[in-house]
Amino acid sequence: MRGDDEDVFDSVTWESASAPYDVEPRVHPTGPGFKQSTAGVEETSGPHDPKWEGCLVTMVKDPVKELPETKDAYVSYLVTAKTNLPIFSTHNPSSRRRFTDFVFLRDHLVKDFPACVVPALPDKHRLEYITGDRFSPEFVERRRLDLYRFLERIARHPTLQRSTLVRAFFESTEWHVYMHQHLAHPPGPEPTPGIIDNLSDTLLNAFARVRKPDERFLDMRESVDKFEDGLVLCERLWNRIRGRTNDGNPEFGEDLTADYHDLAVAVQGLGFLESGITDPLNHFSNTLLEFSALLRHKTQTTTDPFLVHLHSLLTYSHANRAVLKLRDQKQLDFEELSDYLSGVTLERDRLSAVISGHAGSTGLGLSAYLKDKVDAIRGADDDRSRVEKMRKLDIKIKELQDAVTTAHETSDAFSDETLREQTIFQYSKEAEMKEMLGNLADGEIEFYQSAMEEWERIIPIIQRIRVDV
Repeated sequence: MRGDDEDVFDSVTWESASAPYDVEPRVHPTGPGFKQSTAGVEETSGPHDPKWEGCLVTMVKDPVKELPETKDAYVSYLVTAKTNLPIFSTHNPSSRRRFTDFVFLRDHLVKDFPACVVPALPDKHRLEYITGDRFSPEFVERRRLDLYRFLERIARHPTLQRSTLVRAFFESTEWHVYMHQHLAHPPGPEPTPGIIDNLSDTLLNAFARVRKPDERFLDMRESVDKFEDGLVLCERLWNRIRGRTNDGNPEFGEDLTADYHDLAVAVQGLGFLESGITDPLNHFSNTLLEFSALLRHKTQTTTDPFLVHLHSLLTYSHANRAVLKLRDQKQLDFEELSDYLSGVTLERDRLSAVISGHAGSTGLGLSAYLKDKVDAIRGADDDRSRVEKMRKLDIKIKELQDAVTTAHETSDAFSDETLREQTIFQYSKEAEMKEMLGNLADGEIEFYQSAMEEWERIIPIIQRIRVDV
């Protein structure tokens, strides 16, 4: 059924890539964001391979409710890092940030680095599988994990990890001042309106398709589609498993956890009726209760985190898809500008032919004829007006030629950057898949080992029951 997709994880390096916390960062680290290689083997890098200058290992911890008992209450988190990146002033930066600070960081990374895959943030007030308000311990802990995952993805990115905004986020003791300065003086030159900004929405339609698609990006889009389809299918199946195992409301008796609990109660009641085997049946009832508790524990510590990470990875892939879509838009801008330039050039040539008396040689047909008639009715058919119009068209052609050249260079540069981004995303995706599936496997193994120990303890007790025939 899987066919060519069977070797999808063959390129994953399964050795740990985590940098130790008890040593200083090294010059050539093997932390997050680094492709692992065999020591002593020289690797060749292509033009689209990402290049890291160091490592950045992040942590989000110690949530604290600030301004409690007021309407302005919020939760702050301690964000820390260990790094050897030269842009940082210390190897161990740390600061306290609230959720809106993470939102500012994410929004402005998207603006400052439009060609980079910037991960998304969780919704501000709502998290799945969590009961209680936004200050409940469950909500705060889940939020902390999501924010940690957000920073971890940024730390793996060789461009984002070196941005001045990320450095200030970890280091600045006057973060609010820095935010205002960043808003007033964003990095890079201010965008100036040009020809492409003055074209009508009908010309640069967001729903238009690229006429000359690049096969490389078609393959990437197809790969993203398959990856997201697989994540959606996994999420749907595991949600079904979770609902059948433990829907969070065991008192309703509609899941496997509640069924084992009810069975334990029934067995305990049976023990009261069978006086000769009351003690073994009570032990068996306790084992059923323990197994029911193990199922509930597995849901809370393994299944729910897996589902949350799965959905988070899906939103990360959506951010990657957005970069691919933006690259297509850059190419579409170039194609539409080229067509617009061709149309203006043809109009200039038509006027030139009319002035020289060779209107019939232009081959523009009925539309040109009708345009000439309309111009004649409006009194704009004299040579002087045509010469003036040709002068304006020549100016527009020069502007459009410059705009087409700029759009072509932008499209090519954006395509090169997108190729690098796909390599970076692939590294990050492999690392997260390893972490996510490893945690799932560890949780399942722990559950089955504990379950086996519980059932092995009850087997000798059951075997000691004597049945008189």
